[in-house]
Amino acid sequence: MDKSQGDAPHGDDILLMKPDDMVKLREMHLAPYIQLASALIGKPRRSGGNMFRHQIDTLGILMDYGYIDSVLLKASLIHDIVEDLPDLDRGSILEIDDEAAEVYKLVLEVTRRPVETKPEFLERIRRFGSRSARVLKTADRISNMISIGYVTDVEFIVRYTDETERFIYPIAESVDRRMLDELRKLVQTRRELL
Repeated sequence: MDKSQGDAPHGDDILLMKPDDMVKLREMHLAPYIQLASALIGKPRRSGGNMFRHQIDTLGILMDYGYIDSVLLKASLIHDIVEDLPDLDRGSILEIDDEAAEVYKLVLEVTRRPVETKPEFLERIRRFGSRSARVLKTADRISNMISIGYVTDVEFIVRYTDETERFIYPIAESVDRRMLDELRKLVQTRRELL
């Protein structure tokens, strides 16, 4: 089963990671990326909590769907760092390990550029993003949709769920239908809260 293609078991289909997955995880050096992400601890989120927890949640969502690619998992831990900490010494990312350049490239792929509107940003990922960028953006949005249940701004929830349907559904559909199904359920339940 090729997990990078979105065919990994999920939910009731699997109880534990396979031994080769555990070996891959054991050999990954995630701690330096977690340490870098800890700079986001004081950065609040609209839905409560902080940006550090969101990075960890995104990692957990990817693992829940069976993604064990080291570059993808490392990038998930710092995927918002360039946007949220503009004064960060970006060279500090590139010095972490031998995969740092690939991780940084993926982070930049899912980072909104200052000249982009939100729709342009999401369309760029849909049309030109690598498979890893589309998977990461989908996991990121699942995390955001879970936490949106704590937002009391009805106008924001409507805008965000509409944006998810218009831009994120096609991204998710192109990489992992199981993640798309979760997004659809999250949009439905968030709209029921209105």
